[in-house]
Amino acid sequence: MTAGATDYQKLQFDYTRSPDQSTAQPVRHPVVVAGAGPVGLAAAIDLAQSGVPVLLLDDDDRLSTGSRAICFAKRTLEIADRLGVGQRMVDKGVTWNTGKVFLRDELLYSFDLLPERGHRRPAFINLQQYYVEGYLLDRARELSNLEIRWKNKIADVQNGSDRVRLDIETPEGTYCLDCDWLIAADGGRSAVRRSMQLESKGQTFRDRFLIADVRMNAAFPAERWFWFDPPFHPKQSVLLHQQPDNVWRIDFQLGWDADPELEKQPERVIPRVQALLGIDAKFELEWVSVYTFGCQRMEKFRHGRVLFAGDSAHGVSPFGARGANSGVQDADNLAWKLRMVMEGTAPDALLDSYDSERVCAADENILNSTRSTDFITPKSDASRAFRDATLELARDCTFARRLVNSGRLSVPTVYRASPLNTPDTDAFEGAMVPGAAAADAPVRIDGTDAWFLNQCGSLFTLVIFGDAHGKNASSWPSQVELAKFATSAKTLLIATTVPLPGCQILHDFAGHLAQRYDARPGTVYLLRPDQHVAARWRGFDIASIAAALDRALGKSGPPS
Repeated sequence: MTAGATDYQKLQFDYTRSPDQSTAQPVRHPVVVAGAGPVGLAAAIDLAQSGVPVLLLDDDDRLSTGSRAICFAKRTLEIADRLGVGQRMVDKGVTWNTGKVFLRDELLYSFDLLPERGHRRPAFINLQQYYVEGYLLDRARELSNLEIRWKNKIADVQNGSDRVRLDIETPEGTYCLDCDWLIAADGGRSAVRRSMQLESKGQTFRDRFLIADVRMNAAFPAERWFWFDPPFHPKQSVLLHQQPDNVWRIDFQLGWDADPELEKQPERVIPRVQALLGIDAKFELEWVSVYTFGCQRMEKFRHGRVLFAGDSAHGVSPFGARGANSGVQDADNLAWKLRMVMEGTAPDALLDSYDSERVCAADENILNSTRSTDFITPKSDASRAFRDATLELARDCTFARRLVNSGRLSVPTVYRASPLNTPDTDAFEGAMVPGAAAADAPVRIDGTDAWFLNQCGSLFTLVIFGDAHGKNASSWPSQVELAKFATSAKTLLIATTVPLPGCQILHDFAGHLAQRYDARPGTVYLLRPDQHVAARWRGFDIASIAAALDRALGKSGPPS
């Protein structure tokens, strides 16, 4: 840690008595968020910076201890950009795109998670969770309409038809408050879920892993290294990641019979690390934990006015970095929908799409996480024989490398079956299908370098692809037509020298944007506020766009 840097693990936040504790009747708040982890902070910031007053409650007075979640994916970094903390995360984090897979002491192959250029953010950064929470907290404190109360524990939840009533325990006793909406982002042991007598069901895997965060000076590159059956830890697996501050994360597979308390003792951990690094290696243990992992989720993430997000709603094994990343993406999906329902822009039914889209995402993550875990820790002779044969073939056969699963790494879910999508009526190629997270690309605005996603605001975004010479301008929408979208959508005009009133002109100087969106002059995209594709066409048709906008807002009936 550099001199003068904040030590977020040592911060302690004072409990402060709230005026709500002295009122005769419960005070009513628009939104209460339970849990000041990455997911709760992300949801609270997203709502607050869009003008929604938010009360954030946390039962502790500290940020997380130990590194915990460390791998933050490209999509999460793009969300963090919109929340105002993306650059801080990248500046502090260890950037990596490359992974390597070893069998015993031999490198089988390496892979690049971001092989193409022209992206603002890397495939992943490694950054301790307490930094992420600290940066989000710093941002939250800048927002005057976001209040945080430490040592305020939710003891009881009464989920009514028109409000949610909460009993809050504090060091000074219990008080009540009401809210229009409650976001439960209070972790895998959610007090909200427990109070509502709801369950999270799934599978627990019969294996244990040791996490050792080790501070040392090492010559390892900033890559993800995964060993199957290494000589320093035979018949098991090991994972190595670099973190900031000369800290390295090492995961050792232990087996189901390992004693968790015994394995956390330094006299057991240090020899394992020495076996990897060498007997003369100099290092210090920063944090040690033993975990048994599982995959589970709630049946539904929406229960009336209570909405569950992050680990309170679902959990996965850590292979693939799907926990924190999927939780932040929950918040990204939920915040704009809740805001528009509260504003009256969208019907209450829009929140049902949060449930359907993010349940689908959780199922996808659980499936990938389960497959990874089954490959890494086979539980039968047949599965072990398949795993070992696949690894041997992967040395020389490219096709076998696609079968090796050392943790399929997190990618954003494509909401292919979402009711908010407008199906294609024109032919397109590429990944930008309705429901996909929008791809970034470099652009120029009045000669200044910029990035496409940074121009997409908190509203819907209408993207119209022109051409560098202004051809086909007669077929472009009129100012009157564009004005119809002024209150609900920001309009971007791509790669043209002809100005169009009401549009911000972006120049796709490298051609990446057109290539990634399979665009030609006249192509139109409608993007949601969470930067997922809602619809696309080969030409501008105001009736089709209006209908797609209504559909993406969860409205039924003829377009408004």
